[in-house]
Amino acid sequence: MKLERILSFARLLLEKAVGPGDVVVDATLGNGHDTLFLAQLVGETGKVYGFDIQEQAVAAAYDRLSGHGVSDRATLFHAGHEKAADLIPDENHGKIRGGIFNLGYLPGSDKTVVTKPETTISAIAQLLEMMAPEGIIVLVIYHGHEQGAVERDAILEYCRTLDQKTAHVLKYQFINQQNNPPFIIAIEKR
Repeated sequence: MKLERILSFARLLLEKAVGPGDVVVDATLGNGHDTLFLAQLVGETGKVYGFDIQEQAVAAAYDRLSGHGVSDRATLFHAGHEKAADLIPDENHGKIRGGIFNLGYLPGSDKTVVTKPETTISAIAQLLEMMAPEGIIVLVIYHGHEQGAVERDAILEYCRTLDQKTAHVLKYQFINQQNNPPFIIAIEKR
């Protein structure tokens, strides 16, 4: 397949925005795959801030980072991403170059613990405010479950209202696949 798959496209977008020494955010730690990817992008002098409400996710991300010798590049918070503006140190506000959200639930865990539109939209707004110009927020939206569809609709409505003078917003989606495949919303700060 020549078209980029969803997760590889998400990473491609982040690679375009993030480099060594940059500050980034993993808003949903999950199993730590994106956290590790970001830690490798920012290199020894960069910083990753990660958020998750589930202790299991924080532990998995820390273990993944430690296993690759890059845990010193990340600060992980056992807190919701809606706390980003309070927990990311002020000296990094205005310097964040990339952020990623994988919305839905933690793979292999309790599927009733899901991301919520109110907290996700709050976190997006906070990150957009803290981003450097040309910084990118990538939202991977998994909407094949009831709460995922609710969150999808709220996020799409929010993103449609973003002033084009403030941000470019892209939707990347395969439209002929079955079973509600995930799609991407990318927000680039102007």
